[in-house]
Amino acid sequence: MIIIILCGRAFAYFCVVPGNVQPGIEWLLEATEGTAKKETMLLQEEETKVSRHFTVAKIRANVALGYFALVAAMGLLLRWLIVNPIVGVNYKYVLHGHSHVALLGWLYCAFFAVLLYMFPPQTDKDRKSFKRQFFLTQVSVVGMMLSFPVQGYALLSIVFSTTHILLSYWFAYTFWKQANQQKALQQKHRTALQYLGASLLFLVLSSIGPWAIGPIMAAGNSGGVAYYSAIYFYLHFQYNGWFTFAVLGMLFWFLEHHHIAYSKKLAINAFWLLAVACVPAVALSVLWAKPATVVYWIGGAAGLMQLMALYLLLKLLWQVRQQVMALLKPWVQLLVGLAMFFFVVKLALQAVSALPALADLAYRVRYFIIGYLHLSLIGFVSLFLLGTMLQLGIYRLGKYGKFGLVLLLLGFFSTELLMFLQGTLLWLRLPFIPSFNLLMLLFSIPMPIGLGLLFMSQLKSGKEPAAEEGKPLIKQQAIHLVSAAK
Repeated sequence: MIIIILCGRAFAYFCVVPGNVQPGIEWLLEATEGTAKKETMLLQEEETKVSRHFTVAKIRANVALGYFALVAAMGLLLRWLIVNPIVGVNYKYVLHGHSHVALLGWLYCAFFAVLLYMFPPQTDKDRKSFKRQFFLTQVSVVGMMLSFPVQGYALLSIVFSTTHILLSYWFAYTFWKQANQQKALQQKHRTALQYLGASLLFLVLSSIGPWAIGPIMAAGNSGGVAYYSAIYFYLHFQYNGWFTFAVLGMLFWFLEHHHIAYSKKLAINAFWLLAVACVPAVALSVLWAKPATVVYWIGGAAGLMQLMALYLLLKLLWQVRQQVMALLKPWVQLLVGLAMFFFVVKLALQAVSALPALADLAYRVRYFIIGYLHLSLIGFVSLFLLGTMLQLGIYRLGKYGKFGLVLLLLGFFSTELLMFLQGTLLWLRLPFIPSFNLLMLLFSIPMPIGLGLLFMSQLKSGKEPAAEEGKPLIKQQAIHLVSAAK
């Protein structure tokens, strides 16, 4: 009874008694407005943080794209040196600079930017840590870009490349630690993180190759089987491990981010087939040395496991193709479609390379090796990265960017066609393509020009709003952070 009377008096005070109606309503309005203002301020504050995070990702991605343009320019210089050698310029040294900046400048920094955009650090400590890492990475990449063409493998270049390896350990540890601390993202992106965890593991594992080169050279075996085996070990775990699993992790992040229902069973089965096959598949990279027959069998088994995983992945993507295509922008559809096509070709070529005759052919015909590396690193990985960043709004095309992308694709396809055609003619002992090196030089010209235009397009559009994909991502992240703060 007492409770009923007290409730009745309270109700009368706020809502019934004429003289007290206004104070009650004002109190309620003030309380509601105060809460709304706090939520609005918090939302605006978090949107500002996420917008700043987007800007940081864009800066990092632009730095990576700048390296890509420089790599293409160095590639053009290499083609020029074949046609018309320049006194004082060492082809092999420039090649070392070209390959190191491609792997450790363009690709590493691009993955650095995208992965941290997809899984943003939540604390100031983590943000400062990644900021230092990226700065030190630029010091090491620029150092390699300047030292390798001048001195090849010598003190300075070795110091810078070793520094990059240590920085990659730091990145692998801190990224994995902070990504797994975000419980909401961890649950939402469980499959993506599984692939990304494997990619980071293979990144660390690949460094065994460079660490082994020092002792091999000290033992006087520079240029021998052990020396080149260490290099191929490194390359294998870079493009078959670190790059491939990172690309697939980004692919599953996209599916999970847009709540596209896919077969978890197919995804996990494909993961284990690829992960288990990746280690023995290194045998495919040493068949040029004509090892024991058992090594061919190991490589062949690993190649078949990769093809089985490819079948599962293609089956999974076919089931969700309509939802995915409805979300992708037109240019992204082209780039991602090409990337997946080259992924299929890449795995098919790896599998057939286990055949002794084809393994020997690949070793004897250098054009096949170069063509395969470009097919994997440009056709598969680089095109997928470009498509992903265009979809996220990190990269913008604009008028010049579209033309630049066309030039890049034109140069890539024409040079790949020339290399594989020349290799096939050499294999069949037919007449070579006349003026092949000059044609390679001419058809390579569009690539640095195209990437230069694409890079300039990013600088021109730097102050424009984020692309359509970037906007909802920023809004969703801000709302998620506000909810977490409550």
